Amino acid sequence: MSPDPKKSRANEAPPIGFIGSTRWAWRQLTSMRTALILLLLLALAAIPGSLFPQRSAGVSAVNQYLEDNPNLGRVLDALGMFDVFGSIWFTAIYLLLLISVIGCVVPRLRAHLDSLRSAPPPVPADLSRLADYQQLTTKASAADVVTTAEAWFRKHHWRLATKAAKSGTGLSAEKGYARETGNLLFHASLIVIVVGVAVGALWGYRGQVLVREGTGFSNTLVAYDEFSAGRLFDAKNLPPFGFELEDFEAEFEREGTQKGSPRQFTASALTRSEPGANWQRETLEVNHPLEFSGTKIFLTGHGYAPVLTVTDPAGHVQFSDSVIFLPRDGNFTSIGVVKIPDAPQQVGLEGIFLPSAVVDEERGPISVFPAPDSPALFLVAWQGDLGVDSGEPQNVYQLRTEDMKRLGVTSLLPGDVWSLPQLGHVRFEGVDRFISLQIAHEPGRQLVLVASIAALIGLLFGLFVPRRRIWLKVTNDTQKKTVVEVAGLSRQGYAGLSSEIAEMLGEVRRVK
Repeated sequence: MSPDPKKSRANEAPPIGFIGSTRWAWRQLTSMRTALILLLLLALAAIPGSLFPQRSAGVSAVNQYLEDNPNLGRVLDALGMFDVFGSIWFTAIYLLLLISVIGCVVPRLRAHLDSLRSAPPPVPADLSRLADYQQLTTKASAADVVTTAEAWFRKHHWRLATKAAKSGTGLSAEKGYARETGNLLFHASLIVIVVGVAVGALWGYRGQVLVREGTGFSNTLVAYDEFSAGRLFDAKNLPPFGFELEDFEAEFEREGTQKGSPRQFTASALTRSEPGANWQRETLEVNHPLEFSGTKIFLTGHGYAPVLTVTDPAGHVQFSDSVIFLPRDGNFTSIGVVKIPDAPQQVGLEGIFLPSAVVDEERGPISVFPAPDSPALFLVAWQGDLGVDSGEPQNVYQLRTEDMKRLGVTSLLPGDVWSLPQLGHVRFEGVDRFISLQIAHEPGRQLVLVASIAALIGLLFGLFVPRRRIWLKVTNDTQKKTVVEVAGLSRQGYAGLSSEIAEMLGEVRRVK
């Protein structure tokens, strides 16, 4: 027997339509389960940011990775692995999580406000079925018992509602709303933290710059060694401050097991907030940054800049300046190059600077201490095409020697002169210092700080404030005595509820 088509159509669910589908999708997105899944996805999506170099942290590291891994690098670059936190897929997860958390918090906030305005629930018909049930009989009147109980509850900041109960007077008391308030404060603070981070990521900027003693820095885009900014940042908004590094001093531990460990770094600089303003002498130390119009300048590192003078065979000066050498270990073994493209034949110098040089039989020349106790400079001279005229970008700290001829190798102490017939003379004048600065503007950091404090306070309330209720019913028995029934209920199994009930009943027993 074939099924009746009319009955089959009657059993089918009606189509929910576009509005119904949208409502269903919204409920799925704003569920706590979805928020937790998105939070897990965000944590997983952030992993590549720690596995691969990021352009926001250093463009040179990304370029080096692409040079070392050309095929894999192109694929990873197309997937956004070198700019994880600014990629489309990471931003999509980020925004979905923000919407989901907002959708979870707002309904709970509305329900919590309604519960704060409403009275505690009425007394149940049978209190003996609840936990912490107690009963006593007293000669005091029902009115005195209720008045005493109300006074105790108000003294301890309970919310109260007095209503007529079955065959007597009922008293409902509730406490612990701060628990839900703390939970909502915690989740709302997380939303504010996300917004604050987004503000900093969109309108903030961060840069790195190396400054030698006797030189300065002006806060312009071309003056940065590395610079990264948010998508909505405008370079016209850079505050026009500047400073000059006068002197830098570093102290290191010289004895004990921590020999060579840094003890204090201090940079003395002249600063001004804008062109034409008066110069101010400032001291820059680790964890004590300078600040201009919301932009902070942090001292993050330092190193040595040997001073070299290069002259041609006729005695004309081809180069005379300090050169930054980048440290490679804790004892500040440093490497650097000097490029002289204006010489009759282009010249390049590769060098290793040792602040406290010692020649080891096995390892060769090494530095045994980070301070410049016995500085020495080891140089290799090259002559030929530096590649600076090709138009291709070059690393200023590396020398391309494929099309160059090596002229010789030497070691120099301060004041020594190296003579080369093809080149002329190289004089090691001495050693200056340089400092590494991180310049950052994070407009959302105050918002994040306030929200983090609020989240911590909300978390403490949510963890340590118990939500509980106590009901009290007062009736008269056949002997015209007052019967007091009390019971309590706690959602979190609060162990102190019994002692609170006992304390309240103690007050009732003392009523005559």
